[in-house]
Amino acid sequence: MYFFITQLSLCDILLTTDIVPTLLLTVLYGGSSVTLIGCIFQFSFLVMSESSECLLLSMMSYDRYLAICNPLRYNSIMNHMFCVVSVTINWLVGFTVMLMYLISMYNLYFCGPHIIDHFYCDLEPILQLSCSDTALIHKQTLMIGVLNVFFPFIVIVLSYVCIAITILKMPSTTSRHKAFSTCSTHLIVVSMLYGTLIIVYMFPTKGQTLTLSKVLSLIYTVLTPLFNPIIYTLRNKDFKEAFYKLKLVQYVGRRRKFLQDYASVWINRDQKHS
Repeated sequence: MYFFITQLSLCDILLTTDIVPTLLLTVLYGGSSVTLIGCIFQFSFLVMSESSECLLLSMMSYDRYLAICNPLRYNSIMNHMFCVVSVTINWLVGFTVMLMYLISMYNLYFCGPHIIDHFYCDLEPILQLSCSDTALIHKQTLMIGVLNVFFPFIVIVLSYVCIAITILKMPSTTSRHKAFSTCSTHLIVVSMLYGTLIIVYMFPTKGQTLTLSKVLSLIYTVLTPLFNPIIYTLRNKDFKEAFYKLKLVQYVGRRRKFLQDYASVWINRDQKHS
């Protein structure tokens, strides 16, 4: 789980670095300018990070499934080699999706106007500026959405159905509470990310207002990377213990420094009197 969380943090760092600077420029100065190729690259990196994050969340749900439903085989299946290979495939899939969008959007013809009413270069605002036929890209988006969003979501749902059945069979209330608590953080992230992605990219955009599209985009581009560190740290027992130990070490260090300074003052006074 911690190995997958490190990869999730890399996705969030990539997404935040890609989107937030443009968002801040737009908010502070009422707009920002970007080249066409820069706009296409911004959306492509967004797609790569979101695709990788969706696949990572499905891997994390499988990890929870093995830990709760099949704990005796957990170490033999979820070994280091499996984690490294699955994460490598995950990033290769994300890079392939990014490459597909780069090639498809680079071949479009843009004849103006060149103004995007959004805080970053999203798919629909870019396609609305194109004078070319965008039907192929819409089909490509639907296909990628089914493979990278819908199928991982089905894996997550099936995993948690099996987890719920296993937890409900546990005789101890303490065991059930502990098992549910290990899955709650992951469920919060899944609900936030998949809910907004499915609405924005899987459903027809004609029924969405521009304001609603911006709000939903803000959730999965800014709020989700912001909440992920909070969700996976403040609700984590190991992190709390490490944090308390760090605070204790800092407190002991300050007390030791205070006593040393206090002792040195008295030694200087004694030397002066002598």
